[in-house]
Amino acid sequence: MFANAIDVVVGIEARGLILGSAVAQHLSKGFVPLRKKGKLPGATLEESYGLEYGKDTLEIQEGVLNRGDRVLLIDDVLATGGTLVAGVKLIHQSGAVVESAVVALEIEGLPGRKSFVGAFPDIALNSLFVK
Repeated sequence: MFANAIDVVVGIEARGLILGSAVAQHLSKGFVPLRKKGKLPGATLEESYGLEYGKDTLEIQEGVLNRGDRVLLIDDVLATGGTLVAGVKLIHQSGAVVESAVVALEIEGLPGRKSFVGAFPDIALNSLFVK
């Protein structure tokens, strides 16, 4: 389904790294990690976002995505949507395009989907499980 529509898989720390790398291997695509601030070597781009209990920052190494790369973004849980929205913004900073986002678990009753779709209505959002 995704193999022909994407160039690279991007996974968000921490469980998104595990899920994303497995999907990338299955699709024979490259894998790029989005990590918490300060964990990647070299020059990075960063995007801060709000959490229920504060603020955090994601980073990506500069130059690991090419302008126009088509990305499948993977994370573990969709709750408030802050992490996933920040991930898309960070990928866009690099010049790449998010074709689709996938989460393992979406928590119903929390504003994650509404937040994501409100920010990026043209990006498909898929959940493996909804609870």
